[in-house]
Amino acid sequence: MKFEQLLHIVHTLPYFDLATVVQMSGERRESVVQQLYRFSRAGKIITLRRGMYTLSEQYRSTPLQPAQLANDLYRPSYISELWALSYHGMIPEGVKVFTSVTTRRPRTFRNALGEFRYRNVKRTMFFAYVPLQIMEHEVLLATPEKALVDLWYLSKGQWTLERMREMRFSAEAALDVKRLEALVKKVDRPRLYRALTVWRQVMSEQAGTGGRSCRSSWKSTPIHPGERMSSARWSTDMSPWL
Repeated sequence: MKFEQLLHIVHTLPYFDLATVVQMSGERRESVVQQLYRFSRAGKIITLRRGMYTLSEQYRSTPLQPAQLANDLYRPSYISELWALSYHGMIPEGVKVFTSVTTRRPRTFRNALGEFRYRNVKRTMFFAYVPLQIMEHEVLLATPEKALVDLWYLSKGQWTLERMREMRFSAEAALDVKRLEALVKKVDRPRLYRALTVWRQVMSEQAGTGGRSCRSSWKSTPIHPGERMSSARWSTDMSPWL
């Protein structure tokens, strides 16, 4: 297979995999693997992970959005934690690492487009993500509330007052406190209840120094392990994600 033939097959794709090239070219898999390796060595294609590639920029006619790649590089997954919090304006810093969660085992991929990290959650926690348009590409991204819960859940150690302050969470972000409470209740882990209590305190401090509070009041009625949630509140807060 010549490079011109590969271009004809994949020129409309932002990235492609080995199986697509084998199917479309009609050549033996072993031969395609060798040819793709040579194209990569020559700088004509970029290896994203084993068996997954993109054309080098000078040959690529379709824009490539790394956030969309993060979804497809390791499926099933959605972007969450720090990258999602930064996107939603909940932390001030930009985040270079694409942080995602998956139901598969944890993985990290590094390639020319960046670092892509995937942390594992149980299937019962794989929810509360939505498709968003980022530079005209559809990306599966955690809601602001779920990105925060995923961070609290997956990070080691306790979320102390000092640690929560160091994150510099914004009280001005479009975060729905009732939905956050509902998520913590749904996951139902003592660490999350404690983290929510500390987060409320930090938001209260920000409000006391002139910062605006999040959408809905951060003084919402506390919830505790074992407390029942009314069916009306559950339907209102959780139905968009189930």
